[in-house]
Amino acid sequence: MPNVSRIFVIGATGAQGLPVVRGLVEDGRYSVLALTRDAGSARAQSLASLKSVAFLEGTFADEATLREGLRSCDGAFVNIDGFNAGEKTEMYWAIRTYEIALEEGVKFFVYGNLDYTLKKAGYRSMFRTGHYDGKGRIGDWILDQTRANGDRMGAALFTTGPYMEMAFSGGTPMPPRLEDGVLTWRVPLGDGAVVHVALDDCAYYVRWLFDHPERANGMNLEVAIEHVRYADLAAAFERVTGHPARYVDTDLDTYFAPIQAIAGQPAGYNADPADKSTMSFRENFTGFWNQWKHGIITRDYTLLDEIHPGRIRSAEDWIRRWEQRAKETGTETLWERVQPERLARRPILKLSEDHRQGIL
Repeated sequence: MPNVSRIFVIGATGAQGLPVVRGLVEDGRYSVLALTRDAGSARAQSLASLKSVAFLEGTFADEATLREGLRSCDGAFVNIDGFNAGEKTEMYWAIRTYEIALEEGVKFFVYGNLDYTLKKAGYRSMFRTGHYDGKGRIGDWILDQTRANGDRMGAALFTTGPYMEMAFSGGTPMPPRLEDGVLTWRVPLGDGAVVHVALDDCAYYVRWLFDHPERANGMNLEVAIEHVRYADLAAAFERVTGHPARYVDTDLDTYFAPIQAIAGQPAGYNADPADKSTMSFRENFTGFWNQWKHGIITRDYTLLDEIHPGRIRSAEDWIRRWEQRAKETGTETLWERVQPERLARRPILKLSEDHRQGIL
């Protein structure tokens, strides 16, 4: 497989895209053309200071824009925002992005993927999760296309999960709350575990895929720190920081009660609520929590140790690294971060920062 030099990035200003772009350009081996709706936004400007990053203003839901970006690059990293587009629209534009990339001569294509939960659960609808299954179906399709087209354009999947940072941020499915001075997670997880991912590791893994196209071609790289049980997360937080924490298992009705205003809305905020294929926020996240509660998702941690020997291997490791960095740089500790007045101001997810609004 030929190496690439310039990478078109869709999703560059998202939580995952920011470290991925930094990891690609940090040593000058690659340059990046980042697609953004607003090159003047704070997130885009945080990348503008990096060498070898340029911007193309537009949307992934525009064939002319896709063609312009892909034609000028020989690599692509594509992570479409399913919470903007909705399941159905995301699937269409992911397919067209792959097809146009192949037509325009892109050499290597990395697709930002999530687990095809419904398939992995034996097609039992209690596990249907629109924002996972929409990506997962396309991931399977891309791997199938690569068996036929891999000599023209290599491709790999980068399959992630909820970021560990989301457990310490507002506007996420697992928001932390301070209750009488105790950091508390109330989520419908039972004795299950969430396959959490570290954003710092995402930068390494995506870079590895582009650096090793001969091995990565046709690969589904499924990543995680570990299967994080929230009782263990609370105990680790308490050990490292000295501040009390707990996990409280919660039934679905209790979990959705504080967010009834959006529970019935489409999970993808630009999806058509009148379309019978559109999943509501509640339907989508019911499947989301069921997949973790019942242990549907697996990871090959031996493979991840081989690919990334320095990876973050546990929630406690992640917490210790955060606290050490805060000490060295004078940035906020996790305890400072979870204070109510800070949670609302510093969401990790772009859709929370945008208040679930914006054009396709």
